Amino acid sequence: MIKQLLKMSFVVFAILQITACSKSETITAPVLTVSTNIVKDLIADTVLGLASNGMPYSAGKYTFFSLENNAVVANTDSATAKWDLAFISTRILTNGGTSGPALGGAFIYTGLFDDLKTIPADSIFKTDNAPTYAITTGSGKGWYTYDQLTSLITPLAGRVLVIRTASGKYAKLEITSYYKGGVTLPVSASDAEKLTKQRYYSFRYSYQSNGSKVF
Repeated sequence: MIKQLLKMSFVVFAILQITACSKSETITAPVLTVSTNIVKDLIADTVLGLASNGMPYSAGKYTFFSLENNAVVANTDSATAKWDLAFISTRILTNGGTSGPALGGAFIYTGLFDDLKTIPADSIFKTDNAPTYAITTGSGKGWYTYDQLTSLITPLAGRVLVIRTASGKYAKLEITSYYKGGVTLPVSASDAEKLTKQRYYSFRYSYQSNGSKVF
């Protein structure tokens, strides 16, 4: 009788173990927490006021932006980890290296925004090391081209900024326009002159808050 009870106990224990293993094998992967945002007409540097022609002119200060919070960050927080990117003219800083105290970095990916599902394993995130920057400046070298005839800045198609944020998370970002309300080419010479005095970024980005490199 004792042997039979022990045998039955062993069978029950084995069944429980198998059931536990089966349950553990059916646990689903955590849901990806990607947020996609569209930012329109973010001023490319802090506006001091309006010039005599009614156009904004620059105070010569960066506009700081948090990808995590989808919001502008005060200039007084420039020495903190509260911001991820800083904009002035065509230059974009990341919060790391010589530009900030945090973990920021970036590289420029050649391809379509929607096709970038996972950051490639061999990717190298650069950090700002003034006078060079993780997000390269210069016509045709980074995210834009400059037309000498019209003085207009045009985002390059198929260029995606892959960002390591201040907190070490990841985002992908595509700049769609450098002028308020966007630009439909061609434009007249007078309109081009006005546009060169309006530096506004419009972009879309996806931010991965769980720290993975999957979008």
